[in-house]
Amino acid sequence: MTAIQTAQGATTPDNGTKVTDAQVTYDIEQAVRDRYAEGAKEAQAALCCPTDGYDGRYLKILPQEIIEKDYGCGDPTRYINEGETVVDLGSGAGKNCYIIAQKVGPTGQVIGVDVNEDMLALSRKYLSPIGDQIGYHNVSFVKGKIQDLALDWSAAQQWLEAHPIKTFESMVAFEAECDRLRQTQPLIDSASVDAVVSNCVLNLVRPKDKNQLFQEIFRVLKRGGRAVISDIVCDEPVTQEILNDPELWSGCISGAFQEAEFLEMFEAAGFHGIEILARQETPWQVINGIEFRSLTVQAYKGKQGECWDHNQAVIYKGPWKAVKDDDDHILYRGERMAVCEKTFNLYTDPQGPYHQDFIPVLPIEPVEPGQAKSFDCRDNAKRDPRETKGMDYNETVTNGESCC
Repeated sequence: MTAIQTAQGATTPDNGTKVTDAQVTYDIEQAVRDRYAEGAKEAQAALCCPTDGYDGRYLKILPQEIIEKDYGCGDPTRYINEGETVVDLGSGAGKNCYIIAQKVGPTGQVIGVDVNEDMLALSRKYLSPIGDQIGYHNVSFVKGKIQDLALDWSAAQQWLEAHPIKTFESMVAFEAECDRLRQTQPLIDSASVDAVVSNCVLNLVRPKDKNQLFQEIFRVLKRGGRAVISDIVCDEPVTQEILNDPELWSGCISGAFQEAEFLEMFEAAGFHGIEILARQETPWQVINGIEFRSLTVQAYKGKQGECWDHNQAVIYKGPWKAVKDDDDHILYRGERMAVCEKTFNLYTDPQGPYHQDFIPVLPIEPVEPGQAKSFDCRDNAKRDPRETKGMDYNETVTNGESCC
């Protein structure tokens, strides 16, 4: 939520010119693949931002090779809960997946997604021994692009080996097969996971694919699920000099999001409850006067749907005089604000981002679903107590005990 004091009258921040593929003079994906293939063979200390603070209990069973070849900038694993199904985008050596495997327990599941064969080989190398140590096997690593979580690259590769591309027509046939695989055998099903995590990988995606990337994160999450993403952000637009350096792109610099833009990408994809969980105080790097640092953001899926009036209200506790949410609901401190059933559930869900800020006000007589009327969330109306209690409510209730 946004405090009204900071939102009203504010202008849209100038985030500079958006980076486009046309501004880059080299193959971004090839530069990233080459760099991380080398990183799978030999540890590269400068490949990404060093991360401290992992819970040592979960590191004890990890081979040193995985720890040394982990290239992250934050710790999204600390926000994962028991029993959850989790997808790790750009799973690399598998460190985050194997930590999460211990946290979600035998009833949970972890799926690591990576497109780099060397990294996949490294992470899969330890599937059996780590599973044996923790007492269950709940991790898998699959090949795919994180901006296209529907396409199973292994299945596409099998088809390609049987039908090599030699003509334009065969290329069209391969594209058709990829579309068929997305529809009939998706790598990650829609609305199938509780959480999506990623650790310093989203910035590596080509600019033209970044909108699709956030849409894919949204697609695979269940309603009520969340994304917890650690990535590198910058405080100013990157320069053309930085963009033209493939080492800086594969090193998590050139593709960095600007801080405000990073959160706006979640909002544009349909997320709510978007929150900064951690922000690196001292910049990881400063290049040409531009600061680059780690940011960890959490965002929820589930605000979509129709609005029906069930005579419910919420009271915003404060401390702000008023706040505005991602759908422009304005909520005034201490006032009974009328909300639809969908929004009421969002604000009061104990697993969601808002419940600690609101007092729920339920009607004395529940409204049956068939009796509920359409609700206009744009009104930002206060709820008359009589709507909640009932227009004919005329009870007198006394208590013999003193309340003082």
